[in-house]
Amino acid sequence: MRMQNSEYAEFIRVLKEKNDLVDVIGSYLKLERRGYDYWACCPFHHENTPSFHINAADKYYHCFGCSESGDVITFVKNYENVDYAQAVQILAARAGLEVPAYDGRSAEETAEKKRKRDRLLSLLKDTARFYLNNLYSGRAEPHLAYLAKRRVSQSTMKKFGIGASLDFNALPAHLLAQGYTAEECVESGVCAKTDEGRIFDSLGGRLIIPVINHMDEVIAFGGRLLEKADRAKYKNTRETLLFNKSKNLYNINLVKKEKRAGGLSSVIMVEGYMDAISLYEAGFHNVVASMGTSLTKEQARLCKRYSENVFISYDGDFAGQKANLRGLDIFKQEGIKVRVVPMPEGLDPDDVIQKRGAEGYQKCLDNAMPLIDYRIFAAQRKYDLNKTDEKRDFIREALPIVKEAESATEREELLKKLSDISGVTLSSLLRDLEAAPAVAAPVPVKAVPVKEENVWGVKKAARFVLAACLLSKPYAQSFDLTQIEFQEEEHRAIAEYITESRKSGEVRPSGIFDVLGSDSAELSEVLNLDYGDNLDSEEGRQYFSDSIATLQRQTLADKKAAETEKLATAKTTEEKREILARIDDYTKKMKNIRIGGRI
Repeated sequence: MRMQNSEYAEFIRVLKEKNDLVDVIGSYLKLERRGYDYWACCPFHHENTPSFHINAADKYYHCFGCSESGDVITFVKNYENVDYAQAVQILAARAGLEVPAYDGRSAEETAEKKRKRDRLLSLLKDTARFYLNNLYSGRAEPHLAYLAKRRVSQSTMKKFGIGASLDFNALPAHLLAQGYTAEECVESGVCAKTDEGRIFDSLGGRLIIPVINHMDEVIAFGGRLLEKADRAKYKNTRETLLFNKSKNLYNINLVKKEKRAGGLSSVIMVEGYMDAISLYEAGFHNVVASMGTSLTKEQARLCKRYSENVFISYDGDFAGQKANLRGLDIFKQEGIKVRVVPMPEGLDPDDVIQKRGAEGYQKCLDNAMPLIDYRIFAAQRKYDLNKTDEKRDFIREALPIVKEAESATEREELLKKLSDISGVTLSSLLRDLEAAPAVAAPVPVKAVPVKEENVWGVKKAARFVLAACLLSKPYAQSFDLTQIEFQEEEHRAIAEYITESRKSGEVRPSGIFDVLGSDSAELSEVLNLDYGDNLDSEEGRQYFSDSIATLQRQTLADKKAAETEKLATAKTTEEKREILARIDDYTKKMKNIRIGGRI
């Protein structure tokens, strides 16, 4: 539960009032009004039929397709892929509000952190302008010549904010003259310090490529050498308060604009800045770059905000990089459909664009294959299949990959492909696959005695009772939830919220997100019941009564089971008599509770 001081809690209440949920979501999505509520295609998973429901009166949203739910803060947090505090800042700016201190921090601490972040953002923005002016100053001929050689147009150069560093000293002198301190210059990453304490441009002499996040903020820079040298060809400014490479993707700001303009069917992920710029120039505007880092969960989740279909388009040597291939499993774990684009040996996407044009790259995209197929393709590239021993080695490496397929159909298709590639008969490959070591059997789980009531039925009953009470259905408004002993912690938290809210005279469903957050699986299941006639029909009224009966019976069954355990260890006759009396009492009460009729 998010702990808030009284001033901050009141601010959050006002913030939500001034940021109407429908207006905010409507600024991101196309909404369809149905009665008093609104619907849209969910921005958090791919769908063609709207299942994203906005409850305008109760001020929360819930997707009946993927179970994402929350209030206005949660929506901005998830859509913009920012943390809670940043979402609050976005909404506060939208409403013209000043954010007070929160979460137990002093006002001074909060103000200092915001001041430092704002100061660094300002410095980086001024740095970007400085580099941009350099490029058009008449002194950056080598930089412009390099861009012309790479066929980057003036419009693309400006769209990406590409600039130039002419030397190691001009930038720090400019920033100091603007009033920034030497410490701020170093802290931002754009400057570094010599052993003697002198600061210098950390990307001196390079072509400069600003890294802009999905909030359109300059957070770092990349630099490209213009000639061969012992130094690294590409270099990023170091990680800072604003920049964590593993949590960002290059060009995500323009991809976000593409999605807002008309949606995206897929995202292409490349490795480097120039790959992304070259593809964008060629008309592939759905491109992002991982900036050379190994793929992370944060990057996969950031991609998923814009599309569930991702094409991995690394260079032609990628097929042999086992570590990178294994890293792509992160996409699968995040529910993203990934296809790998086979590139000509030794070429990267930028090379393909330069040598074969947009049509040549489109052919590569058309040949993209699922990850498991690509792993077999990658294995094939390592061997000369005209040699008997290497063919056997290839099959030996490929069969375990086939075995990982999730279905018999997929395994059969892969074996057919393997047979075509190697010339080995399908029946032989099938025998070899079956002879391969079996997947280890799971460790047996110790059996747990089944309770008197069906556990799944109890959970469903608890969800239904809580949904009816949270959404203030007429037949549920007078029911006292303290009569139920809920088994799960999240259910108890929802019940407590409803009980406390009733004391103030109003149960606000959106307020539950301040208690449990938006990632509560049980809260999503509870809200899923607010669909169709689940809660509002006569059957819903009857099921509410049956659910209460189910929960009360289960509470008695639990107490009876506990007494039965005590009976086995009771030492005196008197103690056993008292326990048996309680067991008998619980049994009688259970019989008096009927399911399928009024309580």
